Amino acid sequence: MHPHDKHDHDLGLAHDLEQLLRQRRRALGWLAGAGALGLLGCGGGDSANASSSASSSGGSGGGTTTTPSTGTCSVIPEETAGPYPGDGSNSSVGGVANALMLSGILRSDIRTSIAGASGTAGGVPLTITLRLVNTNSSCADLSGYAIYLWHCDREGRYSMYSTGVTAENYLRGVQVTGSSGTVTFTTVFPGCYDGRMPHMHFEVYRSSTAATSYSNKLKTSQIAFPSDVCSTVYSSASGYSASVSNFARISFASDNVFSDGYSSQLATLTGSVAAGYAATLTVGISV
Repeated sequence: MHPHDKHDHDLGLAHDLEQLLRQRRRALGWLAGAGALGLLGCGGGDSANASSSASSSGGSGGGTTTTPSTGTCSVIPEETAGPYPGDGSNSSVGGVANALMLSGILRSDIRTSIAGASGTAGGVPLTITLRLVNTNSSCADLSGYAIYLWHCDREGRYSMYSTGVTAENYLRGVQVTGSSGTVTFTTVFPGCYDGRMPHMHFEVYRSSTAATSYSNKLKTSQIAFPSDVCSTVYSSASGYSASVSNFARISFASDNVFSDGYSSQLATLTGSVAAGYAATLTVGISV
């Protein structure tokens, strides 16, 4: 996007014509890119989001897929890490809460606690695959980056913070993106606690060695889930009883994070309560 260097001396008519053609191609490219980004959205409020919330578990869910077309991915919105990040930015039970420093935090299955803790989170099995792409390079896959994922359990509690699970560290883990830019976590479907739509948190780091403290993070965002899948899980799976009433009182429109738009954060889900679910989401960052 940066302009080319210019020289004062005259290089002739042929050179001038070539420069004009190049400028025209660049202008057309910029216009096409702007149009694509406008259609996809970057988390800002727009009317398309209302219809995306009604997408089915097998639908496109707001346009997020695991195979974005070249040049059409958008930067995922920056969101709050919330009060329970466990990334060294705050404290719990009298000490700094930093799961990133725990032995064994680099893992794909995050259902069980590590580093001396032994609790296991129950719930409907869920695998979630995130694909990290560079919006500054035609949505090229970003390999070697670290993604820290965390979320509440089916009871709506966050390990390391919530009453009853302060000694646990389950549902937290770090994975490094492979050559395809993807990481896959094995976890459980999150519960719905009062005041928020069901969601997961994540942070992106340049590498696993950088993923030791929040001060090194490149991006913080959240993952949303289709409303119909949430309703199915909460109404038919054991252990989610509190989520039923909490979910009935919240919507994307009233959620304090997703109310300004969530199309690029809405995961696509397939599966069932009996078999478990698989979720996918493309995460665009600008690097």
